[in-house]
Amino acid sequence: MYSKKAEFLAELMGSMFLIMFGCGVVASVNIGNNGAPVNIHIAWGLAVTFGIYVSGKISGAHLNPAVTLGLAVTSRFPWSKVWYYIVAQMIGCFVGAAIVFAVYYGKWIEVDPTFSHTAGVFATFPAVPGFLYGFVDQVVGTFILVFLILATGDANNTPAGSNLGPIIVGLIIVAIGMSFGFMHGYAINPARDLGPRLFAVIAGFKNNGLTDGSNVWLVPIIGPIVGGVLGAVIYDFTIGKALAKKTF
Repeated sequence: MYSKKAEFLAELMGSMFLIMFGCGVVASVNIGNNGAPVNIHIAWGLAVTFGIYVSGKISGAHLNPAVTLGLAVTSRFPWSKVWYYIVAQMIGCFVGAAIVFAVYYGKWIEVDPTFSHTAGVFATFPAVPGFLYGFVDQVVGTFILVFLILATGDANNTPAGSNLGPIIVGLIIVAIGMSFGFMHGYAINPARDLGPRLFAVIAGFKNNGLTDGSNVWLVPIIGPIVGGVLGAVIYDFTIGKALAKKTF
């Protein structure tokens, strides 16, 4: 059993590494013109993998408010810890974005000196204008994420070994990105999107989806929360319930 401070720092550090690798590869491709879009899918999967390795032993490596809430709603996680897990995830994602910006700053001011069109390095934006299409995309993507996390980690199912779990979750991210990454950039994580987006606002990015009047930021907050809770609840009422009956 670890202290609240240890859990808080573990979630913060895991989330920071998540964004360093995740937003880092987007910056590499879009700011540095280095690599192809497939690099983004693979590196985001690895970002999640290493974020879990960083914090998994101490905090369980949620790294995502949608995961935290899905686990809490289904009584897998105490509600008393939800608030500081989410705060830690937000801070870690914000710090990770700041580090990426610092590393790429020299090239950034060549490519977009007025910060008018590159906020997409930090946050997600819709392929089709409006709320509905992106919302559906985020609900489905996060549903898949949480459902498969539970399925591959369920002791009553065929779980991956403890040391392989992070790799499996990383592969889930790669699959979601390649299959459902188009409509709204597969944030599937409110902290992953809002933390870096807040940094973009503070750094002066104009097309940030938060202060530009577009309200884009709402989709990757509301959609993942709904999808994450649905993923956990539906898992319990389908596969989880069947496995429990067979076992007991």
